[in-house]
Amino acid sequence: MGQQGDESGAAGTGANRLIRRFVRTLPVLLVLLGLVFDLATPPNYTGSPFFSAAPLVAAPLFALGTTVLTGAFASLAVVALHVHHGTTWRAEAVTELVTVLTVSVLAILINRVVRRSGAQLASARGIAEAAQRAVLPTPADRIGGLHIAARYVAAEADAFIGGDLYAVQDTPYGVRLAVGDVRGKGLGAVEAVAVVLGAFREAAEQEPALEGVARRLERALAREGNRRDSLDAVEGFTTCVLAEIPRGTGTLRIVNRGHPEPLLLGPDGSLAVLHPGEPALPLGMGELGSWPDRAEEWPFPAGATLLLHTDGLSEARDGAGEFYDPPARLRGRIFPGPEEVLDALITDVRRHTGGGATDDLALLAVARPGEGQPTRRRTVPVVRRDGGAV
Repeated sequence: MGQQGDESGAAGTGANRLIRRFVRTLPVLLVLLGLVFDLATPPNYTGSPFFSAAPLVAAPLFALGTTVLTGAFASLAVVALHVHHGTTWRAEAVTELVTVLTVSVLAILINRVVRRSGAQLASARGIAEAAQRAVLPTPADRIGGLHIAARYVAAEADAFIGGDLYAVQDTPYGVRLAVGDVRGKGLGAVEAVAVVLGAFREAAEQEPALEGVARRLERALAREGNRRDSLDAVEGFTTCVLAEIPRGTGTLRIVNRGHPEPLLLGPDGSLAVLHPGEPALPLGMGELGSWPDRAEEWPFPAGATLLLHTDGLSEARDGAGEFYDPPARLRGRIFPGPEEVLDALITDVRRHTGGGATDDLALLAVARPGEGQPTRRRTVPVVRRDGGAV
């Protein structure tokens, strides 16, 4: 996590750039390869497959005009070769030209279909992005004197929102936080996310105690689960951790309802896993047992960073099935701010899994400024605890 990750990321970016350049020139290269092949081989061999492939390759990658030009270029190459060989009016020459022209027309049709589908996909993607901004808005980078950073990383490509959630709210009782993970996938999970977040935003403003916020979330899920079959009232549940940072106290209160333990990163590179004193069932499982929620207090010193995450982080696996270990990866490291923590984590998880994550990932990092630290986060290199560059 650091210089090595930056170097591997730069190498990957360079490789992707080379691949894109190669793809852009591929249609022309195919036509030139067909010309070379035809001229360098006996008359019984032809470069027709290369000429036919060129417009087909151009169709999904380029605009209509480029696809038409590629088809015309390939057809002219066929005519030029047969003029060169003196076989212009032979049956095989006419057949070859008709084949390339037919494939070029098909390539134009394919181009139109792909472009239309791309426009529809872009529209759907825009709607998904708008839905994500409405349900999971990006919090401000400073709330209540704290530095805030949040990330949502979907496991599926082109997916924008699933069952993971986060929220930050400045309230009369301090800054309150929520990170959760709704059981299941699909529309039902998204609906449950909306219910939990709506209840949290209301309860965080009204409930004087964090325990009361947890009870309000429990009741909201039970109420909406009875109303909506898609919320799976019988088997549905939501793991959630609620946190509260009162102003000017240097303390942190946490209610954990079956969620992965938060991490507290010290300003000196130390790390504490905030295990709950008494394990509690997730939200939505109140029928299996009832006990009063109890908020636990932890010190939140100046310069420290609180990291809340879903199990997409701790359950990310590499090719050998080994789980990602956040405490081991973060302990002993110092970051200039919460955004750098999340950037480093996401890069490291992608490297650990080879880019093949199987679960969504929500991250929320909250830093308390240290003595004399400027109001804006410093942009300095990530360093190890011993002061060496990472």
